Amino acid sequence: MKKHEKLMFIAAKSNIPVLLQGESGVGKEIAARFIHKHSPRSEGPFIALNCGAIARNLAESLLEGAKKGSYTGAASDHQGIVQAANGGTLFLDEIGEMPFDMQSKLLRILQEHSVLPLGATQNEPVDFRLVCATNRDLQNEIHDGNFRKDLFFRLNAFPIVIPPLRNRDDFPEITAQLWAEITAKTFAEQFPLHKSEIRALSKYKWPGNIRQLKNVLQRYALLMQHDISLEEILSEEFSEKTINDIDEHSIYNTNRASAPKWSFIQKALDDYNGNKSRAAKALNISRGCLCYQIKKHELHEWNSCENISERSFA
Repeated sequence: MKKHEKLMFIAAKSNIPVLLQGESGVGKEIAARFIHKHSPRSEGPFIALNCGAIARNLAESLLEGAKKGSYTGAASDHQGIVQAANGGTLFLDEIGEMPFDMQSKLLRILQEHSVLPLGATQNEPVDFRLVCATNRDLQNEIHDGNFRKDLFFRLNAFPIVIPPLRNRDDFPEITAQLWAEITAKTFAEQFPLHKSEIRALSKYKWPGNIRQLKNVLQRYALLMQHDISLEEILSEEFSEKTINDIDEHSIYNTNRASAPKWSFIQKALDDYNGNKSRAAKALNISRGCLCYQIKKHELHEWNSCENISERSFA
């Protein structure tokens, strides 16, 4: 991923159009925001549009805007997204799903560096940086007649392919960063994932990429307080059962006995010299639940789930 970050940083320093390619959920919008943040336009607006959610009857005014009275209900001038991005970055997500007639309008805007709002008689100049993203093969879309070839060559000035999560070497770092962000919003204090938990997460292929991983971590942060283990969550997430195969008894049994008294937890930690994995097993609770209880009771000598003896990794 370092190579791709370097490419994004290089692209950011120019005004060249960037085409981000990769599977759904790999973080293409994050990459687009990275490019904007490190560009000379970082103080300007970052305007994002999902091209797959554009209503065809609104496509023209959405892109270029409209003047008062140009259509029924136009009580005032309406600024399009291109003008809204003036001085900054326009991010068009899922560009491969942009309606065909809208593609020709975008091509003209890029060629003329101006927009013609609906109902206007003169073009209005615009100055923006374009970053696009897609999970489709645009060459195939051109072959199938769904995408303009001339527009593709305009957008493909600086292509960057973002690898799927399963092909990245920085999985532990990504997971740790996501977990830190999640726990900062969920708990009063943060605590890192155990190495064994990261190893368990890394065994899966994650077809939904970073988005799916984040969903699982968010679920774990909530359910660990109810003694639901990460293994149970992963088992449910990657189960091949369909919705019709799931019975009324959910795998998430939140009616289990409550966590042991704090005095019992302290004793177990003392008995196992701070080894949380062994203490949790002795208490018959998940390690996540134990970590949560430690944070909850603010036992400062145990305030980091990584500050434990090497025996905990056995």
